[in-house]
Amino acid sequence: MTKVKLYELIRRRHIVQGQPIRAIARQFGIHRRVVRAALHNAVPEPRKITARPSPVLSAFHHQIEDWLSADRAEKKRKQHHTSPSWS
Repeated sequence: MTKVKLYELIRRRHIVQGQPIRAIARQFGIHRRVVRAALHNAVPEPRKITARPSPVLSAFHHQIEDWLSADRAEKKRKQHHTSPSWS
């Protein structure tokens, strides 16, 4: 079940059927804090993604970028290096 669908069911059980927060939490097997969050906002908050540092590769970041751009320009698609996007 998606989080949006869960939030919808929680809101319906509390607002329409009048079930208490504790009963809803027990029924779905979730924390009461999640039930309160669903009642506060109909759409779940997006996950927070933090950029992780890469201390080992950060010294070579420019050189790796040069290699990747050279491969894109000179070599065939199946022969060039790939990497996740550098930020």
